[in-house]
Amino acid sequence: MMESNPYFAVSSSASGFQPYSYGGVYQPPPFPVVRLRGLPFNCTDIDVFKFFAGLDIVDVFLVNKNGRFSGEAFVVFAGSVQVDFALRRDRQNMGRRYVEVFRCKRQDYYNAVAAEVNYEGIYDTDYHRSPPPSRPKRFSDKDQMEYTEILKMRGLPFSVTKSDITEFFAEFKLIEERIHIACRPDGKATGEAFVEFSSAEEAKKAMSKDKMTIGSRYVELFPSTPGEARRAESMSRQ
Repeated sequence: MMESNPYFAVSSSASGFQPYSYGGVYQPPPFPVVRLRGLPFNCTDIDVFKFFAGLDIVDVFLVNKNGRFSGEAFVVFAGSVQVDFALRRDRQNMGRRYVEVFRCKRQDYYNAVAAEVNYEGIYDTDYHRSPPPSRPKRFSDKDQMEYTEILKMRGLPFSVTKSDITEFFAEFKLIEERIHIACRPDGKATGEAFVEFSSAEEAKKAMSKDKMTIGSRYVELFPSTPGEARRAESMSRQ
């Protein structure tokens, strides 16, 4: 299954941006991304969706540094008008912390994603999220973590189905009825999912699929717990 690339789905009519200057020279629309700073350290993608309730979000990228959440994030919207509305939420609160919302450049967003996956090829102008090269150290870090039968998937196409996930893990003993695709309150997918395998050992073997693709998106895998999966499922029902 191939996914159409949402990062370049911004039309001039939707954004209100006129792509031609008076001289008739084509001006591409600005990339509709904002940067957040001051987020709570227990912040999740769903918290960001709630913070921008009513706006059309394409992607949320939570920035990690040295394996820990930095309190910063990038949010990509469907168009420039959405960005204008998002900026009005600057210094509003998420929990007990006020959040700074400010404009940034597409390259800032790309740099953050590249730093996360250590993959320079992401700068391709078509932004097809190809699988990065192997990262022995990072996989080794995950390999040393304590495993349960649950894995968390991140970076999924928003149109992903349970069948897509089943096919992705075809060579492993996945419990199909225990696949949960996380959704935000309005029912749209967040790009994350939780999957259960027949055993913790089988889940650890399935980590070999880390950074492989579904459609045009590479997918990150993380060890998770039944508790985290239950919380995500509960939040999806709210």
